[in-house]
Amino acid sequence: MAPRVPKDQATTGGAAPKKRSPGRPRGATLALPPGVDAFLDMLVAERGAAANTRDAYRRDLVDAARFIAGQKGGKGPALDRAGTDDLRAYLDHLGRDGTQAAVRTVARRLSALRQYYKFLVSEGRRDIDPAAVLDGPRLGRPLPKILSEDDVGRMLDTAAAQGGAEGLRLAALLELLYATGLRVSELVGLPLSAFSRDGRVLVVKGKGGKERMVPLSPPARDALAAYLPHRAAFFSPGREARQASLLFPSRSSGGTLTRQRFGQLLKDLALAAGLDPAKVSPHVLRHAFATHLLDHGADLRSVQKMLGHADIGTTQIYTHVVGERLRRTVEDHHPLAKENPGAKGNPGVRGPRKG
Repeated sequence: MAPRVPKDQATTGGAAPKKRSPGRPRGATLALPPGVDAFLDMLVAERGAAANTRDAYRRDLVDAARFIAGQKGGKGPALDRAGTDDLRAYLDHLGRDGTQAAVRTVARRLSALRQYYKFLVSEGRRDIDPAAVLDGPRLGRPLPKILSEDDVGRMLDTAAAQGGAEGLRLAALLELLYATGLRVSELVGLPLSAFSRDGRVLVVKGKGGKERMVPLSPPARDALAAYLPHRAAFFSPGREARQASLLFPSRSSGGTLTRQRFGQLLKDLALAAGLDPAKVSPHVLRHAFATHLLDHGADLRSVQKMLGHADIGTTQIYTHVVGERLRRTVEDHHPLAKENPGAKGNPGVRGPRKG
């Protein structure tokens, strides 16, 4: 987890940047306007933003403030007084090399700036929003990486075959993740109280503190039932009382299973199952959950609710994965696709009938 940046370190924005903004003298300090901290506090209080999210917004705003103040020979305006031309110059500077990474950086920073100035206007700290007329870069949305059903099955079988308390916990984690599509932070932080009395439904507290209900499959319930009697094996001496409420306690110093540790366990499991560890992560299994549901006829709205997406547009990316699979199936197996193969990667097109 990225450390929170104390207010007295806001002038540096965390680690020193590799490149100095033009016009900013070496060693110069930068005082952020009070509106920045007010904005960041609002993100936490009203939107339920996590510490990592708050820190990311602070870094983005500090970077913009540093560049803008460094213009005009180091006499550029403060961030809260910047104009549209100042912001446009900053975004042009970020996207100068034209790479996809630079385009994504521009989009993220512009999003932070838009939200910041909307907040200033809503609070009466500014009359005009200088970011309102700025156009963001067009992003090509990449398709999510997924595993096939066979790949997931191999991992589940490998986990189940390990045995012992460690193997039972790993099998429960994997079955639960694939059965529910939880975010990894939701999974490792689950309390025992998340389960309904009959164990068939999971109540998950997601982003912004919003709760959702996710049904559990029989294999997931069976894996959890096998693991629960061994849960105490992961208690840390002296922390038993605090860990008693956790579904997945850990003998680590923190007392709970971390996202990083679970990710490493998954990669070790992938290797044991004969899969490429680089292609396996908790988020990839979340993608697999959604895509495989849609493959088998689930409706998009139900998948959205189980994933905890606020916007169904976020869930729709999985329909493109399914569509791509269908296209390849047609190309590989449809009899007409072989009559006129045409360009590589395109299905054959049969000409119009004569007469």
